[in-house]
Amino acid sequence: MYEIVFYVTKAGSCPVQKFLDSLEPKLLAKTLRTIDLLEEYGAKLREPYSKYLGEGIFELRTKQGTDISRVLYFFVVGHKVVLTNGFIKKTRKTPKQERELAIKYKADCIWRFGHE
Repeated sequence: MYEIVFYVTKAGSCPVQKFLDSLEPKLLAKTLRTIDLLEEYGAKLREPYSKYLGEGIFELRTKQGTDISRVLYFFVVGHKVVLTNGFIKKTRKTPKQERELAIKYKADCIWRFGHE
């Protein structure tokens, strides 16, 4: 089993929790189920549930009807997964700013807590 951790900014906000709180109930339930799969399978989780985006960032993929949610995350030593941010996907590619935000959060986490 992997430990799932929500990234918290220095200011104390939790971007992924805010995202999850914004989801409709059915999409939220399905997204939480996908997070459970990540907790169970970790680095072995593959498409259609997980996809590597580069620079150590992965996306957790969930679809409910026509809605598609993505939660970005990275791994740290010791079977730990840090969920950074999420968004509703409206384009074919993952928005560059969402990926860059996850990279920024990963760097901050490593700087503040000293592990990768």
